[in-house]
Amino acid sequence: MQEENSKQQGTVARLAGWFDSRLGLSYPFLRSAPAYSVNPFYWLGALTVVAFVIQGITGVVLMLYYVPDPTTAYASTQYIFQNVSYGRFLQTVHLYTAYAMIMLAFMHMMRGYFVSVYKKPRELMWIVGMGMGFVTLGFGFTGYLLPWTVVSKSATDVGIGMMAALPPPISNLISFLVVGAGGDATELLRFYDLHVVVLPAVLLVLLALKMYMLEANGISEPETGPPLTVEKKRLIPIFPDVSLYLLELAAIFGSGMLLISAAFPLNLPAEFTPQAAAQSTPQPDWYFLWIYQVLKISVFEGPALPVALTIVTLIFIVLILLPFIDRSDKKRISQRQVFVTLGIIFVAEIVALTYWGLITPGQIIPIEQAVLLLGGLALLIAVVSLGLFRVLASRVKKHLPTMEAPKIRSAEIWNGVAFTAVAAFGALSIGNTINAIVSLALSGFSAGELIYLAGSLVGLSACVLGTIYLIYRSDLRTGMIKRRVKLFEIGWLEELSNDAN
Repeated sequence: MQEENSKQQGTVARLAGWFDSRLGLSYPFLRSAPAYSVNPFYWLGALTVVAFVIQGITGVVLMLYYVPDPTTAYASTQYIFQNVSYGRFLQTVHLYTAYAMIMLAFMHMMRGYFVSVYKKPRELMWIVGMGMGFVTLGFGFTGYLLPWTVVSKSATDVGIGMMAALPPPISNLISFLVVGAGGDATELLRFYDLHVVVLPAVLLVLLALKMYMLEANGISEPETGPPLTVEKKRLIPIFPDVSLYLLELAAIFGSGMLLISAAFPLNLPAEFTPQAAAQSTPQPDWYFLWIYQVLKISVFEGPALPVALTIVTLIFIVLILLPFIDRSDKKRISQRQVFVTLGIIFVAEIVALTYWGLITPGQIIPIEQAVLLLGGLALLIAVVSLGLFRVLASRVKKHLPTMEAPKIRSAEIWNGVAFTAVAAFGALSIGNTINAIVSLALSGFSAGELIYLAGSLVGLSACVLGTIYLIYRSDLRTGMIKRRVKLFEIGWLEELSNDAN
């Protein structure tokens, strides 16, 4: 009995210790910042908060004149543009700062991804940060409707229609929270309440939680470049040094937003009416355009739309759970070729889909074009990444006189060609497999389609097995290559050169 109690107490103690190491319940508040953090890229999250503050200030002023009712929303927005002193300028600052807030949040997330800040002991910080990112997107989605223009209302209707394709329990809950009982008046009022009350409150709570964990765990050390010197590790007091530095960044950012808003003022689109909406092509704003472009691919049209939404949802779930997926101790970019390559592909695909959606409004995208563009882009990045990592690794061989350069070079050429062939075959197999599955779902099961699907799956399996084999062959082809890879995993080329010298 006593042994069972001691085991239970040990489990509770370990659980409490885990939360304490992540949340920092026993750490002091407002710790000093290291000197290496005096870098704008370390404070992208702080600049996002600055954008939120500007949003709040301009939003409060706009609230004094805005009326959240379908019959008066556009007229009140037009009144702000035309009659309120600097009203158009305020509206422009409010919108451009919202765009900057979304962009800064995305940059902050991707920087954290590439430098591995989500790893132990900052797993919960990453999850809270992802929650803040979703709230930021919620700001954009709810605020876009409020002017009640034909562009904003049509785009919002598209977004609500996409939510309806989710599974009934989820879609019903989202519909209740966002749309309410139905009708334009209820929808606009619900969006207004979410935009000015609910989302700011949630963001402030998450911000306080993340700031607390940041103070507990401190700023992560850089995992690139040469080792930190004593001067770089020197602690700088939070006040006045770090506070003044952040104030300078905030002033530069705010000045930039004001200058851009003055140089490129907004023009208010036409008011929403059913007649005007029928003559326009609805598109979401740029930060959701990549999702909409995915849904426009012909293979996801009609009954297959939930499949596309499921894929997008899985992408977000993987990002949220990333600290528990990538559990290795390796943090340096040079040691994380797979995750670095996937991150570059993710960013490139979002940019490509966004631009593609911008130039093809309302057009259905053939599956062949989607496979060629998206698969080709991913393949190109993968091949370039593979070559770049191997070239950087091969440069280390000059410090290893026992290596046989010609043998290593021929092995690299063979592996590069083989990887390219397997990746191309895999991209084709993935496209054929998706096409076959959707065809079966829409037209039923015929013998020919079953054979086609089986062949595509066999090709996809061969691609996976071939990739695994080539990785194994690349690492173990010769003892010299294996030795070179091990040395390359130590860090960047500069550090290897210093070690060799």
